[in-house]
Amino acid sequence: MRERSDGARFGIVLYDTVEALDLGATYGVLSMARRVLPNLEMVVVAEHSGPVELANGLCVMAGYGFSDCPPLDVAIVCGGAGWGREGENPAMRAFLERMAVETEILAAVCSGGMILGAVGHLDGLRATTQRHRVGAEQRSPLERLAEMRRAVTCVPAPFVDAGRVVTGGGVALATDTTLHLIGRLYGAALQAEVTEVIEYSEAFAANRHAIGRSDGADLSSQ
Repeated sequence: MRERSDGARFGIVLYDTVEALDLGATYGVLSMARRVLPNLEMVVVAEHSGPVELANGLCVMAGYGFSDCPPLDVAIVCGGAGWGREGENPAMRAFLERMAVETEILAAVCSGGMILGAVGHLDGLRATTQRHRVGAEQRSPLERLAEMRRAVTCVPAPFVDAGRVVTGGGVALATDTTLHLIGRLYGAALQAEVTEVIEYSEAFAANRHAIGRSDGADLSSQ
């Protein structure tokens, strides 16, 4: 377990059409966490460094591309409408294969879990992703993940910790997942400090109570 003064580097993995809330809830929580954990680092990574256009036109700058990404302790794949494309993207697949070996934790928030599933990093594990249909979708991403990868046990929870791999639900639950990752690295006491700093203590507890922890119903056989 890391101490308050220990460092950890989180990489936020973006691609075109990522939902802005996925970026805000991951990078934003980590940014505030630096008030408690001063040597925590965050980097934004995409296939190529430079501008990335998120959903609805917001443009952000990725500081690193896949080829020059610095060593990461945790890689977090964000969700967005482009998850299907990215699940087939050879560059994304190769990068995630590398992260699965090099990082302490490979994580995803929202439909970023669909990318991990498409690449095969959820096989044999329990996992979650966005629980509800959006717009014209016929099935929720969680249902689609269960259909896509029969080897995955799909759980309707705020986040699921499967050890080396952590997946989070959609979309605002990226906040809960990021807090959980902080707790994995720094422990419950420092996690609680961060949760208080962002004034999220009650919501964090309420979400886990209302939706369930990582022991929700199995959807893989439905």
